[in-house]
Amino acid sequence: MLNNFTNILWDFDGVIMDSNPIRDVGFEQIFASFPKEQVDALMVFHRNNGGLSRFVKIRYFFEEILHKQVSEATVQEYADSFSTLMRELLLNKSLLIADSLHFIQQEAGNRQFHLVSASAQDELHYVSKALDIDSYFISIVGSPASKTDNVQQLLQQYGYHAGNTCLIGDSHNDAHAAAANHIPFFGYHSAKLEADERLGYVYSFREGKYREGRSEL
Repeated sequence: MLNNFTNILWDFDGVIMDSNPIRDVGFEQIFASFPKEQVDALMVFHRNNGGLSRFVKIRYFFEEILHKQVSEATVQEYADSFSTLMRELLLNKSLLIADSLHFIQQEAGNRQFHLVSASAQDELHYVSKALDIDSYFISIVGSPASKTDNVQQLLQQYGYHAGNTCLIGDSHNDAHAAAANHIPFFGYHSAKLEADERLGYVYSFREGKYREGRSEL
């Protein structure tokens, strides 16, 4: 089934790297001076919204949990603090997911791979280069642009279409980004997506176990 796709757009967190727990630590640390119940409320939103950028989540914390206006400068300040932590904590090759990484290493010479993440783009370049995986991808794009917009830009720039292109991610927001751009989606490494039988799903790259999606979201 994946053999039909010569172009694959890859999410990063939870798909190539088991980094979601590290992202949890990052949010908890940058907001450590706030009451625990407020940070806990953010963590619920954060964990339920993989595929949304830190900029969205920081703004949500201030506007929806604290009920305060927040400036772009303040959002950027917290985002920079978060990125500093990530540049330290993510430089750990043991966090790379062996199943998906093996597929990428084996197929990078035969297909067009792009990394499309909600993580900050400059941070994504830094981490992927430090982990020596950047060479597998033609392009690496991230926030502050949304994943939907980044996917649209890639499709236009490279002339890709639904017949030969898919997106692989670990969240419903990833699935929505694919649906908004009318390309197939496959979930991976996510119990929520595995349980959603509307969606395509990769059980194992090594074993070639996949499920086709039944409908767009």
